[in-house]
Amino acid sequence: MQRSFENRLLLAAVLGAVALSAGCDKLKARDKLNKGVQAYKDAQFDAAIEDFKQAKDLDPSLTNARLYLATAYASQFIPGAPSDDNMRLGTQAVAEFKDVLDRDPNNLGAIDGIGSILYNMGANPYNEKTLEDSKDYHLKHIQIAPQDPEPYYWIAVIDWSIATHGGRMMREDYNKTAKKPLRDTDPFPPKLATDYGQKYGSTIQEGMDYAKKAMDRKPQYDDAMAYLNLLYRNKADTETSADARDNDMKEADDLVHKVMLIKQERMNNPTPPTS
Repeated sequence: MQRSFENRLLLAAVLGAVALSAGCDKLKARDKLNKGVQAYKDAQFDAAIEDFKQAKDLDPSLTNARLYLATAYASQFIPGAPSDDNMRLGTQAVAEFKDVLDRDPNNLGAIDGIGSILYNMGANPYNEKTLEDSKDYHLKHIQIAPQDPEPYYWIAVIDWSIATHGGRMMREDYNKTAKKPLRDTDPFPPKLATDYGQKYGSTIQEGMDYAKKAMDRKPQYDDAMAYLNLLYRNKADTETSADARDNDMKEADDLVHKVMLIKQERMNNPTPPTS
């Protein structure tokens, strides 16, 4: 009886020490997180990354440490810079965001973070597979929060990027053998317009649909209007008749006018700063 009682006391003491140690680690983790946030605000990204790493190690359940670590990597990524070090930053950011999703599959901060960094990695230098992967994460956001306008906007941006790159490549290929090369502003001849429509028409239409959905959720969404304008210009390149092309271009020009009015209204009536 006495030995059993002593054993229970010893076990309780050990468990208490473990709990105390875990509690201390959680406090240290939050202290490291706070220091990392301050370093991040001061643009001291290397110091911030080390603080966030330590916070994550001290308290693996501290989601904000993982989110900030991923964001710190993403903040240093330079779109269009193809160096190994730069691409490694993008890859590390994606990995850390995915680590968050392993624990919390519906974390919109991580979902949006991956969508954003993959877009930046795929837009320049161009990589269609990476852009499509980015789109998948924006679609995940829509599944979780269909009322948010931003993921619809980003799908429109991605579709425009894919369709525009494809049109540019087709124009360049055509000009290699054409007797009269096409200028960037020239309409496609009917055969080329048909080929462009067959290959990218569905992408263009999807982008237009998603831009409109973004505008449905945010009526004064001038960025979505701007990309809808650009997508109408892509659509114009798929037309084989002058009237259809002119109609698309008119829709595009009308959207440009709307964007100008919204921006002017915003300048005349700025939103007061929040306290």
